[in-house]
Amino acid sequence: MSQEACGGAMLALLTFSLGLAADELLCVCDVPHCSVPTCTGKVCFVSKRREDGRITQHRGCFSNNLLENCRPHVMEQYGTRCCNSSMCNAELEIYLPGEEALEKAPSLSNLLLMIFVPLLALLVLAALTALFFWKLAQHRRERLLFKHSDLGDTDLMLKASLVGDSTLEDLLNDDCTTGSGSGLPFLVQRTVARQITLVECVGKGRYGEVWRGVWHGENVAVKIFSSRDEQSWFRETEIYNTVLLRHDNILGFIASDMTSRNSSTQLWLITHYHENGSLYDYLQRTALDVETCLGLAASIICGLVHLHVEIFGTQGKPAIAHRDLKSRNILVKSNRQCCIADLGLAVMHSQGSDYLDIGTNPRVGTKRYMAPEVLSEQIRTDCFESYKKTDIWAYGLVLWEITRRTAVNGIVEEYRPPFFDVVPSDPSFEDMKKVVCVDQQTPVIPNRLFSDSVLSALAKVMKECWYQSPSARLTALRIKKTLKKLHHSLDKPKQEC
Repeated sequence: MSQEACGGAMLALLTFSLGLAADELLCVCDVPHCSVPTCTGKVCFVSKRREDGRITQHRGCFSNNLLENCRPHVMEQYGTRCCNSSMCNAELEIYLPGEEALEKAPSLSNLLLMIFVPLLALLVLAALTALFFWKLAQHRRERLLFKHSDLGDTDLMLKASLVGDSTLEDLLNDDCTTGSGSGLPFLVQRTVARQITLVECVGKGRYGEVWRGVWHGENVAVKIFSSRDEQSWFRETEIYNTVLLRHDNILGFIASDMTSRNSSTQLWLITHYHENGSLYDYLQRTALDVETCLGLAASIICGLVHLHVEIFGTQGKPAIAHRDLKSRNILVKSNRQCCIADLGLAVMHSQGSDYLDIGTNPRVGTKRYMAPEVLSEQIRTDCFESYKKTDIWAYGLVLWEITRRTAVNGIVEEYRPPFFDVVPSDPSFEDMKKVVCVDQQTPVIPNRLFSDSVLSALAKVMKECWYQSPSARLTALRIKKTLKKLHHSLDKPKQEC
């Protein structure tokens, strides 16, 4: 038997013994979060980065064969190549500018590929461009025909200015999305990213920075990930481009791109811009009335319900658990409704295939908002419902933050984070474990809330989010229905007046 045939037989035997699905590949994996020298996914890759004159190379796999992930990127400081057969990245090489690559005479098959692949790419590009402009013209005709009709809530889109031939309102029309995702077509994403001017930094965190940018006169938010949080960028890009997430209470996604600025590679996530900033920032400077408090709470749970519920059909979506819900990851829109952001740790689940997609991000959630079962390391990581219950625990803490800043009889507390009185400002895992698991403490609910019927009901919801047993906690849908009834109770007195 030849060496190639022998190698193929061994690879087939290894694939069978590992129980891989037909469409999964076995890849060499030496990235920091790989505990074994191999990983399974839809595509294998090799990446190389130059930092401070030193070059590091990693091999691994992506869980989804995204065009942006698998398109060869070779820049001054960073490069990526992908392949689509088991263990193909073992010998796959990539060279950054300045490195010497061994010149090999192209074989006949390679020569044919070099001719036909670019030709095919040009044909596809031409077809996509023609389709895009045809859809854009069709949309404009429809707007002229129905300009006096009710077009529904346009808050899903950025307010469009009449600058140039197209605006974000044109581009973000449902007809122009990728079909399965909630952003722009990949080619348009790259075009938008290269036309953005960064204006001011509006936030910093462990993930990197958030900037206010301008595209054709319109504000957009640009989240620039640090190199150590590269997996979060990959995960958010993967989810936004494969799942239909368009919803009032989920941060609107526009584009994702890997771009080179100031001689360094930057990972960008471009979204709608909300000048009120995060709920954390908003609560620092704003005292709330009962109606605003309820509106913020209800809009957050609406977004969480949309994430948690699986929607079937061609325009459906898998169920998603956030895993890092907190006031810093929730934005406040101009109408004082909230939208949930930062899906870098999200997990997805589909009932049909019973497949739980956890991703490959080694980062964990925020310790202050971790549920007891996470801190005690007893969470069932193979069960999707477990992750949904951790979101409910965190939602109860966010609800506590909101109600503390709500005035009752002219009295309101200063903003404080959950457990501010029992743990340090930057608590360790052990600090939180002692308070939440050992002492089984929950945040103290101010007595003044019980003098108002709505706030008293919200306090009851909080307590039912904080049960030590995950199965005893409320579901997001149950909370949404409860808050909807509270909203009706606020409306009735106004109608009687």
